[in-house]
Amino acid sequence: MNATDTATAPAPAPAAVERPAHRNPQVLRWLGAHTASTLGDSVYYLALSWTAVSTGSPAQAGLVMAVAAVPRALLMLGGGVIADRLGPRRVVIASDAVRALVVLGLAAALLLATPGLWALAAVGLVFGVLDALFLPAVGALPPRIAARDQLARVQGMRGIAHRLGAVLGAPLGGLAVALGGPATAFGAAGILFALSLPLLLGLRLRPLPEEDRAGGGTALRDLADGLRYLRGHRTLGPLMIVVLLADLGFTGPLNVGLAVLSEQRGWGASGIGWILAGFGTGAAGASLLLTVKGHVPRAGLVMGWTMAVGAVSIGALAFIPRLPIAALAALSIGLLAGLSGALCNALVQTECDPAYLGRVSAVASLGSLGLAPLSFPVTGAAIGVWGPGPVFVASAAVCALSGVYALAVTAVRRAELPR
Repeated sequence: MNATDTATAPAPAPAAVERPAHRNPQVLRWLGAHTASTLGDSVYYLALSWTAVSTGSPAQAGLVMAVAAVPRALLMLGGGVIADRLGPRRVVIASDAVRALVVLGLAAALLLATPGLWALAAVGLVFGVLDALFLPAVGALPPRIAARDQLARVQGMRGIAHRLGAVLGAPLGGLAVALGGPATAFGAAGILFALSLPLLLGLRLRPLPEEDRAGGGTALRDLADGLRYLRGHRTLGPLMIVVLLADLGFTGPLNVGLAVLSEQRGWGASGIGWILAGFGTGAAGASLLLTVKGHVPRAGLVMGWTMAVGAVSIGALAFIPRLPIAALAALSIGLLAGLSGALCNALVQTECDPAYLGRVSAVASLGSLGLAPLSFPVTGAAIGVWGPGPVFVASAAVCALSGVYALAVTAVRRAELPR
């Protein structure tokens, strides 16, 4: 049914498997590759948006930026099947290699000519397809390189890497644009993607159990099999609903509502930056806590309560008149959302059979990156009619519902991470 990654090495010695994540060479290689790839993403998106705005109208630039979402949403589940059939290591290596080649090719084209918006849209389309392959495979990697009792720590380390990439990537991209224009920025992004490759090539995954190695099914059959597995699992199925509700309630206010709120309060663009900085600091703090602690007792219960309590700060954000207090509220949102999100990911990877991790990660990513962005225009339209206050409260209620649902489902509430 599922092919393992044929490039994997024999199972490592038990001593290597039991190493703490921060001392495991396999985890550190993966973390370095993930950090380089995240930095490359940040630089790439800044360069793409700058080039699109410089080349066309704001509406055309928005279309270029949005075009990647279509193949990502349509192909995400298929990407999960491919990750399980071919192995996550192979898929991640191929995705980053193609991304490096495409972006370096665009950088060369910008040095020689002035490509139109169609070329930028084509690159965005390619990246959407690659994201549909890359994201499920990335989600399937940690349980194949770390012991089960280290997955919470790995999620904390991954969160730190993600925040580092987001914080440093934008200034790095802006500096590259200032020094050499978009071509230099795209070139820097391509180099960062390429830097991840030697680290990924050095990964050695633990093989799947023998019974999970047999192939023979079609891709559609494997997809249906994965969805049946997810639907029948007493913990994973409800966790997917928790993820979807949390993302639907959270992404609209963060991506659309903050701009409106900052304009109405007179905080300006810097106000958005301070609020996002508060959120990022809180999320990084949650990741650091998990990295150091490595284990959270009663993880399902903690996840549900942090989701429910964090929703209060989301609703309150729209009614805070002063920027410093709003930044503190954002910090608490980041801390609680970062902790609940990392615990949710760790529980998914702990509960899931490794043979299905690509498909399960694809379903979770589809909710976050495929369905949740559909709330953006709804959020904007609702704010235009009722103002930010009621919309933030409604979004907070959806986030709170995700926490309440997690607490109401016995299997999720009692879910534990291995020690």
